Order: sequence, then C-alpha cells, then structure tokens
Amino acid sequence: MSLDAWVHGWAISRSTAAPVKLPSGYRIDVGLPGHQVRYVLPTYDAGLVDGLGEPDTWLKICGQVSLSAPWQVQLPEYLMTRSLASTGVSVGASYELKSVRRGSLVDVVVCAADGSVAASGKAALTGEAAVFDQIETSPQHRRRGLGRSVMAALSAAAQYAGATTGVLVATEDGRALYTALGWTLESQMTAAVSRG
Repeated sequence: MSLDAWVHGWAISRSTAAPVKLPSGYRIDVGLPGHQVRYVLPTYDAGLVDGLGEPDTWLKICGQVSLSAPWQVQLPEYLMTRSLASTGVSVGASYELKSVRRGSLVDVVVCAADGSVAASGKAALTGEAAVFDQIETSPQHRRRGLGRSVMAALSAAAQYAGATTGVLVATEDGRALYTALGWTLESQMTAAVSRG
C-alpha cells in the first residue's frame, strides 16, 4: 500500500502522466531531459530490468539491489511512513509560511523577510495517504526548524483533506529528520539511472 501510494503521489507532485500498472510494478512516463521514464518495483524483476536500459531511464526498487551496466546506482533512499498527527505550526518572526491547495496537491512555502524561499515542500493527496515530496530548506536557513514547520503544515493540510497516513522516500540526510519526527522505515530503496 505504501509503495502504491508513493507512486501515485509522486506522479501528482511532479505533474507527470498517471502511473501505468505493470505485472511487476509501475512505469511512469516522465518525459523530461535526463528523466524520460521511471520504473518503480516492489521487488527486483530481472526479466523486466534486463530488458531496460534506454538512456535516461530511472529505476526505484524496494530493497538493496546490486545492478550492473548500464545502470548507475545512486545513493540509498528510504521508503518511510507515519500516521498523521496534528502539531503546532510556527516559524520565527522573520519568516512567513504560506500553504496553498490546488486539487490533489498541497504546496507549502516559507519565505524569508527579503521574500526569498527559505524552505518548501509538497504533499500529494491519494485517498487516505498523503505523499510528501521535495521537502527542501535553503542552505543559509538550515538548523532553524523550518523543515519541521513545513512537515507540520503539510501534515495539517493533508489531515484536513482526509488523509490519515504520510508516505515519503527520504535521502540519507532526510532520513534523520523524518525519524526524529516519528516516521518509520518501511524499506530501503535502490535508485539507479541508465545513461545509455
């Protein structure tokens, strides 16, 4: 359920075509330079993966998988979930937090006093799940709790929309923040790209 929700939410967040269900996972036609298509698999499927390899094809597979050329394995990532809970949302006096919902997507932006973006994130609503994506804090604004504020605002908006569970895929750096916020690890993810 978590991976299915993540796939659909990621497609909403990134404004791609809807995921196509395959016998062993999903294909998402992304259509961007450097990222033409993405395959997301709950387990490694050698028959499928060995037949891929067109340039700018991305893979995301649950578990730790060893892949050879033409695949370039990326840093480990982590599928994580959390029951959504209301917490207070606050930012310092020199920041302003804005939350906007458009259809199935919630955007949260924290602006600094000069109007620049200090932190931001998205949550895509997919039924009872909210898929958190692109959570970022600008380097000069880190260590001020802004990432926590973005996550709290996204959680509140997702709960208001009827979601009960949060789902995300974290980097190694992000995993520490999300663990501290009560998120639990569902699976390590192997990410890879073929450059042809």
